[in-house]
Amino acid sequence: MIRKAAAADLPGIGEIYEAVFDREEQGPVYTNWLRGSYPTTEDARKALEAGTLYVGEEDGVLWGVVNLNGEQLPEYGRIPWSIPAEAEEVGVIHTLCVHPAQSGKGLAKRMVAFCEETARSQGKTVIRLDTWEGNAPANRLYPSIGYGFAGGTEFFFHGYIRETLNCYEKKL
Repeated sequence: MIRKAAAADLPGIGEIYEAVFDREEQGPVYTNWLRGSYPTTEDARKALEAGTLYVGEEDGVLWGVVNLNGEQLPEYGRIPWSIPAEAEEVGVIHTLCVHPAQSGKGLAKRMVAFCEETARSQGKTVIRLDTWEGNAPANRLYPSIGYGFAGGTEFFFHGYIRETLNCYEKKL
């Protein structure tokens, strides 16, 4: 099941983030995240307080987390989006991650489908997202489920790393 996160989920969300960092220390690296900087439990807490944090859970164990809101990073302005939309019509997927022990089970696809349905119910007409250019699984996943590549550009993410992110979009 995928549901809105609760305060009691924050430790489990932190464990998912830490598991991703632990897995990446062994290679291969699919995110450009930095332990202690992003993502953190504090980032999750902010999304929780905004009412935009969701978790995937089975039998009381969290398997994934995502922040779904309308916040387009400033760098999105440099992307030649092909699906026109007013700012309030755009849903944005941020920090979607699945616990590494649960990868390969189609859970990311389930999470994206949930985000699409949730965004539709909020009156959104398009979903946008970004992912690190080196994130091979994500860069394969999004086109396979109907997302169009809109472009890539350099982001100065959270003021700590310059990176090229690929941006994708899908009409709802």
